[in-house]
Order: sequence, then C-alpha cells, then structure tokens
Amino acid sequence: MARGVSGGLLDTSVLIGANNVSAAGLPTVSAISVVSLGELHAGVLLAREEEIRERRQQRLDAVRAAFAPLLVDEPVAERYGQLLALARSQRRTAKATDLLIIATAAATNRTLYTLDSGQAELARLAGVSVETL
Repeated sequence: MARGVSGGLLDTSVLIGANNVSAAGLPTVSAISVVSLGELHAGVLLAREEEIRERRQQRLDAVRAAFAPLLVDEPVAERYGQLLALARSQRRTAKATDLLIIATAAATNRTLYTLDSGQAELARLAGVSVETL
C-alpha cells in the first residue's frame, strides 16, 4: 500500500546528468533513494583519473548535502519483490538498483524522474508515475 507522500523521486541518472537537465522539468519537492547514494559512491571509487574522481566526489557531496535519502524499508522491499516478479515474468533484464529505485517511488507514492527509458518503461508497466527527461 502506498504511503501518503507526494513529490518526485530523482533517479541516479538525473543526479549524474544534472548539468544536462533543466530545473524547470523537475518537481519543487524531490527526494532520492539511498540506492542512488550507493551508485554515486561506486562511481567515485571506479574513477580511473583523479580529476574525474574529484568531480564525482563533489557531486556526491552536493547530493548528500541537498537530500535526506529515502531508505529501503519493508514497504519498498515488498514493491521490489512485485517489480522483480513482473520483470522476470516478461523476461526483462533489469538492474536491482533500478528496481529498488522504482520500488521506492512506488512505495512512497512519488513520480519517478529519470533519463533511463528502459527504467521508465518498466516503471510504467508497474503503474508508477514517470517523467522521462
């Protein structure tokens, strides 16, 4: 059952592509999933060049300062299970991180904002409101 929350959930793709996304297309009230912090942290650790690592660390620090991430709790886990079953029943491959972010949007009754068309398609199939930027 969706909780009584509203606003948007920004996918990691939006956080990474922030320089290419118009703020006009984003909701005034937004949140992120804790999963996005993990993905951003992995990006810092995987950077091969110091300059890229520093830019990624700055972005991670800015995101941490701007958002209190939504956690993966029991309602999110339940929606994750439903999404995983949906994806497998349709023989779709989907990253666990994408499914967890969609599940977070679903469990908190938020619109998912993403640059990832595959993620958006799966979210729509699951009945999640989506804005593809």
